[in-house]
Amino acid sequence: MRFNLSLTRTGTHALLTFNYQYPLSAAIYKIISRADEAYADFLHNKGYGDGLKSFKLFTFSDLKAPFKIRNDGLQLLNRQAELVVSFHLPQAAESFIKGLFMNQELEIADRQNRVVFSITQVTAQPALAGISQSGNIQELLLQPLSPVVCGVKNEQGNYSFLSPEHPDFVRQLLYNWQEKYKALYGIEETERAFAGVAMEVVFFRQPPRSRLVTIKAETPAETKIRGFTNFRLKVRGSNAALELLVNAGAGIYSSLGMGCVQVVPMQEIVVKEKPPAIQTIP
Repeated sequence: MRFNLSLTRTGTHALLTFNYQYPLSAAIYKIISRADEAYADFLHNKGYGDGLKSFKLFTFSDLKAPFKIRNDGLQLLNRQAELVVSFHLPQAAESFIKGLFMNQELEIADRQNRVVFSITQVTAQPALAGISQSGNIQELLLQPLSPVVCGVKNEQGNYSFLSPEHPDFVRQLLYNWQEKYKALYGIEETERAFAGVAMEVVFFRQPPRSRLVTIKAETPAETKIRGFTNFRLKVRGSNAALELLVNAGAGIYSSLGMGCVQVVPMQEIVVKEKPPAIQTIP
């Protein structure tokens, strides 16, 4: 279940922190907690799974707005912005989630910068909008709306982050996708849903772009993660598996705004010099 949020900046502050993903995630949790504290606590502290491995099944895109880069942050050039927020929830929850966000304030703040948006419009969209649900197996082309983070843990328990050009990139994304499904539906249902699942990276002529994002910047818990954009994913699988991928995001750190994807027309699989222009805040 995906929601397109139209935002209008309020007040005079227009300087956004470079690493806005964590404070934006916190702002979204804050909005949810105002209406359903138990659900917000579940998302933030527990998630879906057995406790040893759990997933939030929630993600969001980069902010889409005109900006210029300054030494101390990202200067927003006008008051309008857009954001996609995505949850893996039943269709029956659409009205509830839509109501959570409408007319709320979205405050993105760290120790140096603070920007406040008013949410002026919320548009709901099914994850597989425009995709036929008649067949059991579908093939989709996905465009990342935020960096996709893919990694394997080293001997110290830290992630080594993989580029889309790495031979293990697809294998790790598939593993993460399957583990999310297993956390929700169990082993047997996962085996059925993932029969025939496939994924490949579609490259542009320009190589994938790397972005280093700092989480909880300037705190003892500071963490740096590396994600990639400027590529697409061609995926094949059951409707149930594909819906989870689009709703919950690809790769790891999805609940911090990584790996948000959207379906684009399959004819756009033709290699281009660069993807369609989308001015997003890095």
